[in-house]
Amino acid sequence: MVKLIILIRSYSISSNLLRYGINMINLLNQELDKMHLLKHPFYQAWSEGKLSVEVLGEYAKQYYNQVKNFPRYISKIHSECDDISSRQVLLGNLIEEEKGDENHPELWLRFAEGLGVKRSDVENVELKQETRNLVDGFFKLAGESYAKGLGALYSYERQVPEVAKSKIEGLEKFYGITGEQALKFFNVHIAADEWHSEECASLIEKLSPEEQEEAKKGALEGARLLWQFLDGMVKHC
Repeated sequence: MVKLIILIRSYSISSNLLRYGINMINLLNQELDKMHLLKHPFYQAWSEGKLSVEVLGEYAKQYYNQVKNFPRYISKIHSECDDISSRQVLLGNLIEEEKGDENHPELWLRFAEGLGVKRSDVENVELKQETRNLVDGFFKLAGESYAKGLGALYSYERQVPEVAKSKIEGLEKFYGITGEQALKFFNVHIAADEWHSEECASLIEKLSPEEQEEAKKGALEGARLLWQFLDGMVKHC
């Protein structure tokens, strides 16, 4: 009887924590939606064909530094995690980012080439301050704690499928960019990051309430960094 009571109590506690996690994700999504990148004037101008190809090229050069460092963010978050099952989820994400000749930084370089930008210009671009802030900020969040890093990762992953789809539509409709290689980065992320977003949400749901608050802070700060990067694109272009 005592064992049964303990099991019932344990199940009740686990169920309550799970419900708390799900509710936390729903509330977090509401906060993150206020800074959804498709609401930013820069991406709205992209979707309406109001940006010049030159501006898109500068964007490709600047944002490459986020893309090429993204696997390292995941690696830092992975190293901060003490749960092997959670690390395995992150490892799968990391492998997708870096594996083989069609790793994601390589696919981004092909996108830049589709805009007429040389690889050397992308790789040697002088970074704007907002770009530095974005990269440095994500590294900082990834290294502060597993929960904060996971939150920052989630703030990015949850937006990517919708943003990628919008970018493709704008590139095809207004800029005549239809080549498979030029668009492959975005096509890959439409499917992959929808799954990664769900995985990240599940990992956050597994955290304690205190850790979930840390994840929330990381997510909101990550979203702000991404938004402010686009502010920089508007400012400098």
